[in-house]
Amino acid sequence: MNARLLRFYPPRGLKIVKAYMQYVWDDKWNKYLDYYNGYGVGFLGHRNPRVVAKIVEQLGTLMINSPSFDDPAKEELMAKLPKILPNTLLNVYFQNSGAEAVELALKLALHYTNREKVVAFKRAFHGRTLGALSLTWGSEYRKPSERALYKNVVFADFNSVEELDKVIDENTAAVFVEPVQGEGGINPATPEFMNAVARRAREVGAVLVYDEVQAGFGRTGYVWAYQGLGAPDPDVLLSGKAIGNGYPVSMVAVSDKIAESVVPGMHGSTYGANPVALAAVSGAVDVLLEDEVPKQAREKGKLFQEMLEEKLKDVKLVRDYRAIGLMVGVELRVKPGKYIEALQREGVLSLKAGTTVIRFLPPYVTTSEDINFATERLRKVLVSGV
Repeated sequence: MNARLLRFYPPRGLKIVKAYMQYVWDDKWNKYLDYYNGYGVGFLGHRNPRVVAKIVEQLGTLMINSPSFDDPAKEELMAKLPKILPNTLLNVYFQNSGAEAVELALKLALHYTNREKVVAFKRAFHGRTLGALSLTWGSEYRKPSERALYKNVVFADFNSVEELDKVIDENTAAVFVEPVQGEGGINPATPEFMNAVARRAREVGAVLVYDEVQAGFGRTGYVWAYQGLGAPDPDVLLSGKAIGNGYPVSMVAVSDKIAESVVPGMHGSTYGANPVALAAVSGAVDVLLEDEVPKQAREKGKLFQEMLEEKLKDVKLVRDYRAIGLMVGVELRVKPGKYIEALQREGVLSLKAGTTVIRFLPPYVTTSEDINFATERLRKVLVSGV
């Protein structure tokens, strides 16, 4: 008798045995274009050679080390981070997941301000651990643990400037915002909204937190999505997923004033900043810069948008489509489940966002031929009605 995996979602019916860059193969050696991409973690491509080389090299020298001790992997990455982070956010801590990054940001904000109220936004997704879940909008995520969640959270309307002055007040410890809501439906913030959130947070002394766990690290066509919206730097920037290109790691980058408020013992992580994870991030930063990944994402996202327009403009089932770099959403007038299943049968892996959106999270190495293939197959399944 074998052990059984505890499943919180139904299996997709595929046994994946191999992956390389934008493709995966099942146990019958059928090939799939992977726009599911592990919820976007493989943005630089499955087994990207430069990331793999960094990990393998590190495995040969040092696998385990606490943040309390220095090591070459830390030193190398710390020297590279100023190339991708604004100079206002050069104090960093590494953990294992996006949810953990949100937890640390929440703790830092509550401690720094000595306040209790937190503002988040409707349709937001920040994670599934208790603090992060408290900032997540969807009842389907919250309901099983509702009684244990942090109670001092107020959810405001996303992209609504009018209510910000009322909701974000002098009792607010932090404002958490995603420049592009991924899980919520590929919903980009407007430049006006992002700037208004930042202005109001600064007026009342609230800590401004940008959650870029899914949108960050080049995916939207900019290293950080907020930069493409013309928003000011935050007090805290959260990243994960793509920064390790599949290796579990997240990063919390904070301003000097937040860093100076830290007290010994207020946080820690057994695996945080382990050398192998930092080697993966180091390799990922190399790829990001050497291959001009944000530029490629911007150009390929534009092509994706054009192909969606060409192939879906007359499909009545489609309500809207949007490509923010290589964060792509096709909003339907119905739930997308059966169409996602049909796309899989056609050789394209995708996933749901929000209630009615088919989400594509292509790696930057995807080609025009891939995008054409994906959009053709999408049109086929939508027109057929499956």
